[in-house]
Amino acid sequence: MTFLLPPVVPAALNHLLAQEPWARDKLSWHAGKTAVFDLGAAAVRLRVSADGLMESAPQETAASVTIRIKPADLPLILRDRERAFSYVKIEGDADFANAISQVSQSLRWDAEEDLAKLVGDIAAVRIVQGAKAAFETARTTQRKLAENAAEYFLEENPMLMRPQAVADFSAEVARLRDDVERLAKRIEKLEGGAK
Repeated sequence: MTFLLPPVVPAALNHLLAQEPWARDKLSWHAGKTAVFDLGAAAVRLRVSADGLMESAPQETAASVTIRIKPADLPLILRDRERAFSYVKIEGDADFANAISQVSQSLRWDAEEDLAKLVGDIAAVRIVQGAKAAFETARTTQRKLAENAAEYFLEENPMLMRPQAVADFSAEVARLRDDVERLAKRIEKLEGGAK
């Protein structure tokens, strides 16, 4: 199923592309071609214009390249943009797909520059630094919370077991089972010899 993009999606992409002339040049070689990003339940169609910018493509437009993305892989793609294309399946024009890959790996939003136009340079720098600090604090807090919860469930209120403890316990159970089987055979042998 393909859905129409709200105008904000191509506009946001074009805003990033406008800041990177090399990216527009790379895409302009593929002017008129359509890329379909298939997310399973939905698909996004974008066409490259003559100036290397993106525009929504009508549904009846044939795809030059189709990039299939599993929704479950989206967090991996967002986390590691350099390896993003290793998580997708590509069908169609390999050269166009390669251009999209190179552009997507290198495009970065310069939030400071955009904010500076609204609030000035100094305020923009401080807002971005504050946002980065808040994000880092939230990430550190989440990691520490996960570590504390794991420690609590492993040590203080053991509801979980460490993998090595489970492996050691399994080895001990297997050893005990073997010892019991050997003992049962000895007993059987002794009972057979007593008759």
